[in-house]
Amino acid sequence: MSNEVKPISSELPSYITSAVPLGTDKRAPWFKNVAPTYAGIFLWFVFWQDAAKTPNLGGALSHGVGLALFGLVLAALVCHFLFYLVPGLLGMKTGLPLYIVGTSTFGAKGGFLMPGFLMGVLQFGWLGVNTYFSSVALAAMIPVPAKLIMVVWGILAAFVGLKGIQYVARVSTYLPLIPLAILLLMLFRSIGGLGEFDPGKLIAAHQAAVPAAPAALGTVGVLAFLLTYVVGFFATAGAAGVDIAMSTRNEKDVNLGGLVGIALATLVTAGISVLVVAGVYGSSVYGPRALDVGKSKGFILDSFNMIPILVSTAKAKWLMFLLA
Repeated sequence: MSNEVKPISSELPSYITSAVPLGTDKRAPWFKNVAPTYAGIFLWFVFWQDAAKTPNLGGALSHGVGLALFGLVLAALVCHFLFYLVPGLLGMKTGLPLYIVGTSTFGAKGGFLMPGFLMGVLQFGWLGVNTYFSSVALAAMIPVPAKLIMVVWGILAAFVGLKGIQYVARVSTYLPLIPLAILLLMLFRSIGGLGEFDPGKLIAAHQAAVPAAPAALGTVGVLAFLLTYVVGFFATAGAAGVDIAMSTRNEKDVNLGGLVGIALATLVTAGISVLVVAGVYGSSVYGPRALDVGKSKGFILDSFNMIPILVSTAKAKWLMFLLA
């Protein structure tokens, strides 16, 4: 009777045994991988447009700008330290992708199903989100029903993902500058009203426009909303930190990349969005205009719909087109 021990490696799938760590010669500093990748995610208008919006009176601004910004800082740090840093360090130390690293927790079969298959399925969900919001933005520019645009946009997006991703990669470094420029433009136009912003007046105006709106959130409610909003958006991207940070050189790169690309990017994008909404309602010029437009759209608390309030209708359509 043979007591020969069967090698463990022979029992493992070939995709695990053939995995090779990313070499040090292929690593790069944080500002060439982690930071721009995550910053691009947070610059997506779908993330920042609703940072101040809840159905409750006054939204996230019901207790003023300070609390809203504090909530964003808290949410940004939670994303960095609790959802990204550990996966990022695992990616850097092993030099292996998520579906391989995941086997240390879920096993060979579980690693294929959980980080591998599940993360792949989630991307179809994000494709749907992208298709919906981009189509709505395009519908404001061209006289075509949003539902028809969704069909075409979804097919094109899937095709690009399968066949044309190498072409997208060539311009992806510069595309995030478009939403950043639009955010800065909106901030520039609305910043004059920040000093006059009064959360009490905002709540009163909201109640007058939507009498059935739920009561304003308390302090804890505002913080809980912002944590849910930011962390809920970021959660799956945090798990992908293994893949994103595997090309970094050391722990410092992982940490700095997250602090800039996640924490700072969250505060800049969502923070500017909140400031824009507050500035509009604090302005004697834009505030009445927002209230007037809100009569047909419902009370406006999202920065995306502030675009045609801050600039001319013709310019607003082009800005919305660029965001899409």
